[in-house]
Amino acid sequence: MATAQTDTPQAAPEPTPQVQVPVGEIRELRIYSHSTLLYWWPVWFVGFILALVTLLGGEHMPIPGTNPQIEVIMHPSKNLGVIYGVVLFLIVIFTNTTVRGLASVIVVLCVMFLTVLFAWLGWWETILSWIPHLAGYINLGFYVLFSTALFLVWAGTVLIYDRMSYWSLRAGQITHITMIGGAERSYDTRGMLFEKAGQDLFRHFLIGLGSGDMRILTTGARPEEILIPNVMFVDSHLRAMQQLIATKPGGQLVENVAK
Repeated sequence: MATAQTDTPQAAPEPTPQVQVPVGEIRELRIYSHSTLLYWWPVWFVGFILALVTLLGGEHMPIPGTNPQIEVIMHPSKNLGVIYGVVLFLIVIFTNTTVRGLASVIVVLCVMFLTVLFAWLGWWETILSWIPHLAGYINLGFYVLFSTALFLVWAGTVLIYDRMSYWSLRAGQITHITMIGGAERSYDTRGMLFEKAGQDLFRHFLIGLGSGDMRILTTGARPEEILIPNVMFVDSHLRAMQQLIATKPGGQLVENVAK
């Protein structure tokens, strides 16, 4: 005798649960782009050091033709002027040209090695004596005046002016904010790519305090490529940005965990 069989409905599979993991204290990340004046700090820093050396070991030199006679303090060694000239020359060259990779390593090491070697052997005195009436002497007043003026401009630019325009990154959104004029422009971070451009050894590592250029590639109907140059501590900023991109607007990082 045949018996009727009824199909027993199967239970629907349970959805994969979501576990919310706190992101930490980061809720907003501000990214400041600096001008190339950021890299000029060695000029005023070395200038103050050489001014101190000149003050301690310098001699009073009278200036002919002045009435009453004026004296300036000047160090008897030409090495101080040569070192300051080389530092200024390197800063001018490397802040206006980009030498990346192995080429920058070779150039920087060669210039610094030759400068120190010639000063240690005393060859700068001989080299400068080849040209009549050429001397690399700099008096104390020039060191102090030029270094102080450059420091004030550097501090005002890096600490005040450059911070009036910045990028604000929050969960799901990045906004370019200009404090003067109140202009803002926002982008959705979904599918957005953040990357660090190739770095210059001299500019970014030796004098840039871990700075670098950041590139942002947006998505959507009008994709854009945004370059944010001279960002200090660029590596730590990129790690924080990647963490915020993976965050929901509510402030929680969502991870799917298989049961």
